[in-house]
Amino acid sequence: MERNIKLKGSGKVFNDSLFERLTRTNVAVPVTIFFIYAAGLLFWSITRTDISAWTTTGLFFLGLFVFTWVEYNVHRYLFHIPTTTPRRKRFQYIMHGVHHEYPKDKERLAMPPLLSVTIATTLVVVAQGLIKEYSFSALAGFLVGYAAYLFVHYIIHAYSPPKNFLKAIWKNHVLHHYKDGEISFGVTSPLWDYVYGTNTSPKKNQLSSAEISK
Repeated sequence: MERNIKLKGSGKVFNDSLFERLTRTNVAVPVTIFFIYAAGLLFWSITRTDISAWTTTGLFFLGLFVFTWVEYNVHRYLFHIPTTTPRRKRFQYIMHGVHHEYPKDKERLAMPPLLSVTIATTLVVVAQGLIKEYSFSALAGFLVGYAAYLFVHYIIHAYSPPKNFLKAIWKNHVLHHYKDGEISFGVTSPLWDYVYGTNTSPKKNQLSSAEISK
């Protein structure tokens, strides 16, 4: 993906003002939506099923773990789909390219509310059809993972890195944006980058303190 980075301003993806407005959001809105969904699913699992507390807890953390794998693969293969045709190029720009072009645009650091509700509802229906009553607690964990991803992604772009071990998360994502868009696809965790070999190379991709703080 071509890198044409602008640290100020905001990109436009639709000429229609309504559609353009729908592509923007305050990060608190989708994060709240996913947490409410997750809380409701956990409540339903506890009060309306016979699943034990231990199983509910295990399924919740399983869903959280599965999300990290989905996050990696969606980012790598969907958000960074090869732009080999005009339609692919347009799709990629709307989905993710505009964020790479304007990484500091705070209104495009999270999924818009309409899309958030649609995806969450679709996941509930599909998961319930596949794994029945076990879906509620597992999907709650998945949606909490999603909310955590949105929150972490926002603070990485909106704030300077902390002076502790969490700085590594900032560094990984800064490498992805400002050095090489084909590495460091994990935002909340570098686990799958190590598993699939897309982790960073310290010698090849050294960053200065100024770059990390972008």
